[in-house]
Amino acid sequence: MRILIISDIHANLAAFESVLTDAKGEWDYVWCLGDVVGYGPDPNECCELLKTLPHLCLAGNHDWAALNRLDIRTFNADARKVVLWTQETLKPENIAYLDALPTTFVLGQYTLAHGSPREPVWEYILDPIIAALNFPHFETPYCFVGHTHTPVIYKQLSERGDTDAQQPVYRQPAPLNGHRLIINPGSVGQPRDANPDASYAILEVEKHILEYRRVPYPIHLTQERMRRAEMPERLIARLEHGW
Repeated sequence: MRILIISDIHANLAAFESVLTDAKGEWDYVWCLGDVVGYGPDPNECCELLKTLPHLCLAGNHDWAALNRLDIRTFNADARKVVLWTQETLKPENIAYLDALPTTFVLGQYTLAHGSPREPVWEYILDPIIAALNFPHFETPYCFVGHTHTPVIYKQLSERGDTDAQQPVYRQPAPLNGHRLIINPGSVGQPRDANPDASYAILEVEKHILEYRRVPYPIHLTQERMRRAEMPERLIARLEHGW
């Protein structure tokens, strides 16, 4: 089975559609690691498109914020503004969809979480030290996470907890090599690694082969919709710079 692994769509329909077009015919099922909504102008459209696909989706912090499950005072001012807009914009059926999302899932040799296995909704795994602290919190060989919007693989090098960070090589399928790994596919809708292209991955489950991919999308279309919704200019500008 081939899995399309996506995360952090963030209500960016143009990016989501571009990923699906790029991966067309190459996957059987979707794992979405959370944050379907937030930051972007298309929360209903992204929920509705995802619901048409055979998929499993987790809850992210922006999904919970849209449901009033988090204190949004912990968000920056721009993010808070879009959270409030999203709460007013979401249709009841999409609120119900987000409300039913789990926070973690284990499928065979793979653990899935939005932020981290020890704090699934909120913790950012930003460096090898934080990754090392998370390896004891899942039992499978591999854990997929999102949340940071940055594609990376953290490899456990020893039982003492030594951990290394590896940057992905795109469009080159590679075996996972039997090491315990924490794998981030990057963000579909708001990359933050100085590359504005949407990021995702394809996993061959039985063979444990992973391929990272980047695909450009019509950023200006998302920016136009954000301006029509009077979203903060900083959030609009960041899409074309990948930060």
